Amino acid sequence: MKKRFLNLLTAAAAMLLLSACGASGGETTAAPAADQTPPAAVSAEDDASGFVSLAEAVPGVILEIRYYSTYNFVGDRIDGYEEACALITKEAAAALKEAEADAEAQGYRLKIYDAYRPQSAVDNFIEWAEDLDDTRMKAYFYPELDKSVLFDQGYIASKSGHSRGSTLDLTLFDMKTGKELDMGGVFDYFGERSHPDYTGDLTKEQIDNRNILRKIMVDNGFKPLDTEWWHFTLENEPYPDTYFRFPVNGDSVK
Repeated sequence: MKKRFLNLLTAAAAMLLLSACGASGGETTAAPAADQTPPAAVSAEDDASGFVSLAEAVPGVILEIRYYSTYNFVGDRIDGYEEACALITKEAAAALKEAEADAEAQGYRLKIYDAYRPQSAVDNFIEWAEDLDDTRMKAYFYPELDKSVLFDQGYIASKSGHSRGSTLDLTLFDMKTGKELDMGGVFDYFGERSHPDYTGDLTKEQIDNRNILRKIMVDNGFKPLDTEWWHFTLENEPYPDTYFRFPVNGDSVK
């Protein structure tokens, strides 16, 4: 009798184990409890599953996320930048890792000003541009322009390629001097001076420095923009028609 009782206990335990592990062999899993709500579907614009943290994917880069700070053309921290981190698509991160290795072989590191930019940040730019009385940062970023022309001349727009997740703003950091290379103009300067092919009053060294950055990025699968020496987009970006809106923080890519 005692042996039979032990056998029954063993069989019962086996049945419980099969149920808990979702054993195969034609078994079906139990239906969810009545109080369990299935997860809501995530819209394409809010789906960060194709993104990674740039600091983790390309640990050699230096981050100086300007839109998390107040040192930018607006003069405030920008909406959507909740942490001083950079997010980017997995494909762009893989290409940037090769670009970073290329830069390091030449004695440089890549310094990132911006990567993925949520739509809320773009909307923040639009709101700022419409306030013609706010010219706090004019002397630094648009001394040659009246703020009223920023829309017409394309400096502010309703959409940004950054929101597609495969565009970066960056420069080169010289490991010998411990300083950024002199590019003959600051990041986010609104004017012809920012054009990659501008020569004007630039020195040969400044022109050469721009070309070094451009070659590193182009050689590793990025295409430049003809109005900003710091701006590059992955040639075959994975989301060419999607403008994402999830915030810039570490939790977005966990």
